[in-house]
Amino acid sequence: MSVLDDLVAGAVADMAERMELAPLEQVMAAADAAPAVRDPLPRFEAEELAVIAEVKRSSPSKGRLADIPDPAELALQYAAGGAAAISVLTERRRFGGGLDDLRAVRSAVDTPVLRKDFIVTEYQVYEARAAGADLALLIVAALEQQQLENLLAIGDSLGMCMLVETHTAHEVERALDAGAFLIGVNNRNLKTLEVDLGQFEELANLIPDTHIRVAESGILTLDDAWRMYDAGADVVLVGEALVKDGDPKQAVRNMSAIGA
Repeated sequence: MSVLDDLVAGAVADMAERMELAPLEQVMAAADAAPAVRDPLPRFEAEELAVIAEVKRSSPSKGRLADIPDPAELALQYAAGGAAAISVLTERRRFGGGLDDLRAVRSAVDTPVLRKDFIVTEYQVYEARAAGADLALLIVAALEQQQLENLLAIGDSLGMCMLVETHTAHEVERALDAGAFLIGVNNRNLKTLEVDLGQFEELANLIPDTHIRVAESGILTLDDAWRMYDAGADVVLVGEALVKDGDPKQAVRNMSAIGA
């Protein structure tokens, strides 16, 4: 079983426990009653680099990254630094997150919030919206094409932006065929967990200029962010570098000034 397969299996098992407490119909009703979606696209489409700043306690590749006792406080620092959106890891087993983190962040900031998890079912999309998410992550490698198209359609019906993550040229093609507009390239190899910023540089030109390009993973320095911007990134998603930085607000501000 690959790392991704293991992560998806764990996410589905945890979801099954939540479904026993809140069945799909209940979560769908909560999603319909959630506050209006906050649109990240105006900021993503601006000339300067947009930063999705991540609340991330740990990862399969690096283990424990940071103690984050108060996700809302970290989110406030990100927002003060000019983050275009805030990503919240809600996967429990390997990333130490949860939907309570997302709810706490949503209640603290006006910035759009992304649910980052291993989403493979409609239930997870609806519960993301019910918890206040404005965006959600879909990983092409974890989904059959019909699943991808269906989940994109559900997100669209809820007014959400779906960040569709790719790792290969074929996956970029699949994302485009499915109708994705916000397309990420993950610089991390999901089989080896190794990172290569050249991954984005190689695949970015396959994503039309009419779409939003997001560079994910391995962006540890300001120079890395510049490299992604120069390669065509409209947005960078940054986690480890920010949670380990002594001044995350300034770190976000510095990256957000690129291209201004």
